[in-house]
Amino acid sequence: MSTKNLLVELLVEELPPKALKKLGESFAENIKAHLRAQGLVAKEAAVTAYASPRRLAVHVANVTAQAAEKLISQKLMPVAVGLDADGKATPALLKKLASIGADTSLVPQLKRAQDGKAEALFFDSVVNGATLAEGLQKALAEALAKLPIPKVMAYQLADGWSSVQFVRPAHGLVALHGSEIVPVSVLGLQAGRTTQGHRFEAANATLEIRDADSYEAQMENEGAVIPSFEKRRDEIVRQLAKAAVQAGGGVRPIVDDALLDEVTALVERPNVLIGQFEVEYLEVPQECLILTMKANQKYFPLLDAGGKLTHKFLIVSNIRPADAGLVIGGNERVVRPRLADAKFFFDQDRKKTLESRVERLGSVVYHNKLGTQLQRTERVATLSGTIARLLNADKADAELAARLAKADLLTDMVGEFPELQGIMGRYYALHDGEDQGVADAIEAHYHPRFAGDALPQGAIACAVALADKLETLVGIYGIGQIPTGDKDPFGLRRHALGILRILIETPLDLPLPALIKTAAGNFPEGMLSATVAGDVEGFMLDRLRGYLRERDFEVSHIEAVLHILNGRMHEVLPRLQGVRTFAALEVSKYLAAANKRVLNIMRKNQEELGADLIRAAVKPALLKEAAERELHQAMLDIAPFAQGYLDRGDYGQNLKALVTLKPFIDDFFEKVMVMCEDKDLRLNRAALLQQLGKLMNQVADISRLAA
Repeated sequence: MSTKNLLVELLVEELPPKALKKLGESFAENIKAHLRAQGLVAKEAAVTAYASPRRLAVHVANVTAQAAEKLISQKLMPVAVGLDADGKATPALLKKLASIGADTSLVPQLKRAQDGKAEALFFDSVVNGATLAEGLQKALAEALAKLPIPKVMAYQLADGWSSVQFVRPAHGLVALHGSEIVPVSVLGLQAGRTTQGHRFEAANATLEIRDADSYEAQMENEGAVIPSFEKRRDEIVRQLAKAAVQAGGGVRPIVDDALLDEVTALVERPNVLIGQFEVEYLEVPQECLILTMKANQKYFPLLDAGGKLTHKFLIVSNIRPADAGLVIGGNERVVRPRLADAKFFFDQDRKKTLESRVERLGSVVYHNKLGTQLQRTERVATLSGTIARLLNADKADAELAARLAKADLLTDMVGEFPELQGIMGRYYALHDGEDQGVADAIEAHYHPRFAGDALPQGAIACAVALADKLETLVGIYGIGQIPTGDKDPFGLRRHALGILRILIETPLDLPLPALIKTAAGNFPEGMLSATVAGDVEGFMLDRLRGYLRERDFEVSHIEAVLHILNGRMHEVLPRLQGVRTFAALEVSKYLAAANKRVLNIMRKNQEELGADLIRAAVKPALLKEAAERELHQAMLDIAPFAQGYLDRGDYGQNLKALVTLKPFIDDFFEKVMVMCEDKDLRLNRAALLQQLGKLMNQVADISRLAA
């Protein structure tokens, strides 16, 4: 059956910019998916998504006007119910056939097939495939229903009575199969070929789309709209780079993919212009200026070669007037009060020290079950000092940084721009004359804030960052606010991952269970659940497993290492690398199986020998068989090397050293009876295996590598 390309466009009022990209992708994907489900388009057909501020559109290649006929097999009823003893149709069967419009003369042609334990009657029929009008109508309805809409609105249709719900009021629908209009409707709109171009720069108020394939070119050439989100984004990137060169001085626009996507969703045909502001505003911390320009005005600040903010910025305009100076001047007038506000906040905030603000945290409720921000600050400060001492860092500096870390929450700048918390604290601490390490820790204690974010640098910063996250995690978890499903209002998963990353990637030799218990001990007695330490440790180990799987470690390797890790998170990656290297050896499978056998024997002996086995040491005089003497000697020979590798953190070599034990273990299991009747011999042999198990499992429980 011949095919033509399909174009569907929904013209709407300005769509939410932060959602536009996903809306466009979802609209296109779902239109194609539902057309394909109805047999109107092949799986491999090309699909092109379009999304601009006022339209969602899709171009689907090779769509047929009608799907092929389909054979449908419909189950009627069990044979025992539909046919009598003579094989004739029962009244129940005749009634069923009539209900589906089938001729009763077809009874002899009904198919019999097994359906579970009973045989059933089936009616096979050929039905016409869906027409494109039918299929597209369903596809449109489904695609709109599945759009990831942040919030719907209800609006009245032109008839003055009906109302519909959608993300924004819709004003036009185009549906073309080749050059033919597909008669579909949605949101009170009938499909046609008429749409609108740019609000101000299109040649005509309306635009007649000739056919599906001319849509993009017509929109660009006649409508002054670049309908493709990706092409529009690429054009903005190109113009930003060109404008930066024109600005001179080797400047470059700030890199921010989220801002780029948002600006792409705000313009239909971008035009990048260069603006500037007074140099005096550069006295304000550049983070403040950059944030206000990006968040409030959607500008791209220009940075010099050293990453410092300049007094120039780039504007992505949606119009191309003959005199761009008016647009530039207007934007410069708009940004100036924003920068003046930032300068005012900065100047006012520096009139008070951070220390003078700390006591006011006592009037800020942190959580009704956990007290005020001041009480929380005191807990964090105590824990910071403890961790700093463990890291051989200055305890007083860590406690001071933790005490001041939340004070900037009470400043005007952070009140206006919450994203600057910590950042402004660092600036204000330096202004107050605090030590550089203390100031840096105030900013860094929020890190890492998201996946891939930088970790705090230096022992003081790590101590305060760990303390802050541990206090939050233990406190919130301890009052029963446990994350469920995708709900995690306090960001406990993020805090847990942050703690793990600091311990693992820095790395820091701080056992996790001890940290959790210390954090829990800083809360008043009875405030938290009695099991909070164990619960939080289990929660964090689950996060750790996910973190390690994302780094492409195998589950069996992860479990082998975690079984003996005892919370020493700084060792988890090198141990896993060692296990990965060992597991690649062919002999590793045998040694893992042998280790599993050793552990099984040990469990049986522990039940019978109990405390005697725990205290038992190998007595060479009781090694009667040559195979056990040789295994014991091989273990003595290899132990110093294995221990040396372990002490140096060369876990791969430690595990490789076990390979030399293979022939001795083989011989032992073949020739020595561990579970003999002589209790002294059994205890001695069990002690030998116990020592072997310890030697083999210094890096990981390799029995967990066995299939």
